[in-house]
Amino acid sequence: MKDLLHSARALLLDLASVLFFFLLYNTTHNMVLAVVSGLALAVGRIGWELLHHRRLDALQWISLVVVLASGAGTLHTSNPLYVMLQPTLIYLLAGVAMLQRGWMNRYLPPRVLEFVPDLGIAFGHVWAGLMFFSASLNLVLALNLGVTAWGAAISAWGVASKLALFFIQYGVMKIVGRRRYQAQSAAA
Repeated sequence: MKDLLHSARALLLDLASVLFFFLLYNTTHNMVLAVVSGLALAVGRIGWELLHHRRLDALQWISLVVVLASGAGTLHTSNPLYVMLQPTLIYLLAGVAMLQRGWMNRYLPPRVLEFVPDLGIAFGHVWAGLMFFSASLNLVLALNLGVTAWGAAISAWGVASKLALFFIQYGVMKIVGRRRYQAQSAAA
């Protein structure tokens, strides 16, 4: 359970500004408030990490740049289609960053890295695939739905798909890790 909470915490912190944006927008329908608040949270989180001398991975830097650029573009254009198409670019950039070998290591506890480092790399590519699929799905939804329906659909997909993959990955790594640990203990 401790390993699950460790991984979930890191994932939720990385998604916090996006989740906060969608939550605030869906409750207030105020794009400016949601964008500015999401930007403040993203910048604040990176600032906190830097203030505490923690190393930031490429995915975190890419996320910050994308959040800042997309937020500024949203505030500048106020065009709903622009807002709706942004996740496509964000998902594509995240997918490209997730193709980097070992990007997932910061989310994995030391025990996992000891027994199933290969699964961390494999699931890193599965996550990249999810991002590329999500980019395609967002493009289709943005071009065919209104703002409210799109917001509900892409929010539901974003949360549900990530949670599902997270729990699948956790289960597979736990089962395989336990088997490898038992095999190593039996051999010793």
